[in-house]
Amino acid sequence: MHRHQRSTGNRRNFLLNSMSLAGAAALSPSIASHARERGPDIRLAQARPNAGVAAAAAPTVKAVKRLAGSATSFAYAVKAGPWIFLNGHEAFDFERGLAPEVEGPPGHRLSGRPPLRREADYIIQRVRAVLKEFGSDLPNAVRVDQCYTTGQAVHAYHLARFAEFGNYIPPSTSIIMERCFTARTNIHMSMIAIVPGEDWSVEKITLPGQAISASGYNPAVVVNDYVFVAGNQALQANGQLGSGVAIPPVRNWGGENAFRRQVHYVIKQRLEPSLKAAGSGLEQSLKAQAYIRGVENFPDFMDVWSQYFRDIPCAVTLTTAKDYSTTESMLEINLIALKNGAKRKKQVVTVDIPSAATYGPCIRAGELVFPSGLMAVGRDGRVPAAADAHAFDSISLAGQAQGAMVLSYAEAVCKAVGVSLDNVVRAQYFLNDIRDFAGVAAAWSDRSGKPHPFSAVQVPGPLPATGACLVSDFWIYAPTGA
Repeated sequence: MHRHQRSTGNRRNFLLNSMSLAGAAALSPSIASHARERGPDIRLAQARPNAGVAAAAAPTVKAVKRLAGSATSFAYAVKAGPWIFLNGHEAFDFERGLAPEVEGPPGHRLSGRPPLRREADYIIQRVRAVLKEFGSDLPNAVRVDQCYTTGQAVHAYHLARFAEFGNYIPPSTSIIMERCFTARTNIHMSMIAIVPGEDWSVEKITLPGQAISASGYNPAVVVNDYVFVAGNQALQANGQLGSGVAIPPVRNWGGENAFRRQVHYVIKQRLEPSLKAAGSGLEQSLKAQAYIRGVENFPDFMDVWSQYFRDIPCAVTLTTAKDYSTTESMLEINLIALKNGAKRKKQVVTVDIPSAATYGPCIRAGELVFPSGLMAVGRDGRVPAAADAHAFDSISLAGQAQGAMVLSYAEAVCKAVGVSLDNVVRAQYFLNDIRDFAGVAAAWSDRSGKPHPFSAVQVPGPLPATGACLVSDFWIYAPTGA
């Protein structure tokens, strides 16, 4: 392992994110058809003077022009350099809508394999097919993020995941949310993978003295300069709350409250040991996502977070969550970092975004740019069109106005690093009413016109700003020289 060292990045205060045998199941008909009949890949060109750099910077996109027959485009997979981003996969046919092999025979939905298992199989088999089209496969995945509507969906997904992934499952984050993108699905999955090559392989990390979790995922992996750490709760290896975290139910107070104790525990007892095992440290952190039970806990989260990251530039996205693997948990945090001695260096990207619209800085490390989570809050501290949104819900005014504002902020980040909005490789939207996504999609089409690399789920409301309908999280590819 490399020596523990302090980041050379700029410092500043950031107070302001039943198992079947592996391979036994064949690809479902619609997935196999998709693999045979997919349209041509789309390479997004950049309008900049240096055409050579522009070509190198352009991601390759796999997309459908009309999602489920609608006017919404969807970039379900994006390859950017060696990176592959699979976005917002659920168990439906991207072009046709509901998939018969998932829905089951008409009038007999419960016949055959359990419906939740059919969902899980469909998602993972399609993901694997897409990865293979890019020259990769599941062993090259470095991170997987899942949202579910119920714990039973997690059971089914884990069976399918073990069957397809085999003995390696990448760092994972699993959250129960209000609903997925469609009203009929219960599993929502996104993935980051690599195309293997020289200096691009996955190094699996385990924690000294600890077995792999019952869910089977590695706590962290290293690929090239980057460290990917799984989502962590304030839990010990046995699944119980960490020592000193729980407050006896008979106590009304006594030191820090239960939520703050969980934040401390996740950072010090879960994230930091994982980073250390991977040859990294908190000071190398680039990007965190925090899924929090209840918006009322956001201020306490930021207060504790700042105790560790006040002088460590790290992008952070906060959103609400409905539940976790245990009902005692109050948050889950995942993390991306650089390893010690990395060739890439952390940089703070200066962007003129109102402080009330975000909880942290924008960070660049090599070709990857990580803005903190963005909310549609203007310079006047208000959410756009909040007064009129309810009256004009028929046109999803809230989604359009707020989507346009966060996209303007994302575009400002892109401009600051020398690329355009076309280099957004993932746009995550956490909405308190999924129906507002129609407005967000319209705002994207108005501003970009390119396939939308989105992932969208419904989270518990309310969100921090009065009238806010979404938190957005953008991932940007900007190779050096772009």
